[in-house]
Amino acid sequence: MKFLDQAKIFVKSGDGGAGSVSFRREKYVAEGGPDGGDGGRGGDVWVECADGLNTLIDYRYSQHFKAKIGMHGMGRNRAGAKGDDVVLRVPVGTEILDEDNETVIADMTTVGQRLLLMKGGNGGFGNAHFKSSTNQAPRHANPGLEGEEKWIWLRLKLIADAGLVGLPNAGKSTFLSAVSAARPKIADYPFTTLHPNLGVCEIDSRGFVLADIPGLIRGASEGQGLGDRFLGHIERTRVLLHLVDGSAVEDPAEAYHTIRGELEAYGHGLGEKAEIVCLSKADSLTDELREERYKALEEACGQKPLIISSASGENIDTAQRMIIRAIDKDKQDEANSNPSNTVEEWRP
Repeated sequence: MKFLDQAKIFVKSGDGGAGSVSFRREKYVAEGGPDGGDGGRGGDVWVECADGLNTLIDYRYSQHFKAKIGMHGMGRNRAGAKGDDVVLRVPVGTEILDEDNETVIADMTTVGQRLLLMKGGNGGFGNAHFKSSTNQAPRHANPGLEGEEKWIWLRLKLIADAGLVGLPNAGKSTFLSAVSAARPKIADYPFTTLHPNLGVCEIDSRGFVLADIPGLIRGASEGQGLGDRFLGHIERTRVLLHLVDGSAVEDPAEAYHTIRGELEAYGHGLGEKAEIVCLSKADSLTDELREERYKALEEACGQKPLIISSASGENIDTAQRMIIRAIDKDKQDEANSNPSNTVEEWRP
């Protein structure tokens, strides 16, 4: 299945059905009065967060979704039926944005969550509705109201506890495959990862979801490489695991500052997230080179980086435990900053 995390679609709610102009005609009944029924309401447009979906590929080739119009009213006071609704099924983590691709209409984060995006138009009144003491035989009815229509954007942002960031070939996909059952594509050339991957990690009877995104390069915020659009998939994470390739020719400090610059240029709070810095591919380093690059990275990031190797398993478990501690700390900080969400002890 192809991965698609953004789609622009046209949605329209149904028009209301027209009211009917009709008069009762029965044998041996004189002066039959008006009996035109009301039109039916147009169909609504709903968005539903569905389980089992992880891409927006369904909206790649079908971009127009229109609810059915309401049925017209009929004689004998028969009202028209309501038009069928349109239900857009989206994965968990999908944002619905207005046509400007900036204004957020809703954020679908829970399986089963439903949103009424557009209401259908009301049906028109039939001529029976207009009967009065001064107008015994009205000969007019209302047309149905038109439904709403607009273009909207669907943008998928994966829901994960932690995110992997780094330059291309920093070892992110290898780390993900080492700590989870995920099997992302791994090769010895840049930009092996072309779309985000998720893995469920477990250690010490604790679990968390880890997201791997395509590598960033300098100028990604300006469209270089694969750009920075994939950073949206780690906006919801609580901690970032920043891998710096220890075997690369580039200076570790420069590699670190390149990624930090792109995260801050992207914004959306990524620059303020908790960060765990790791010097990866340590199995390919000599003792002298390991010490040299460790000191350079420590000076650049202002913290003691963790030396890891996904190939040999060095400090892989330690990295997972550090992620869990960072997740727990972020949850605690969130609870402390929102005391209104806590339940106070009842007192008589």
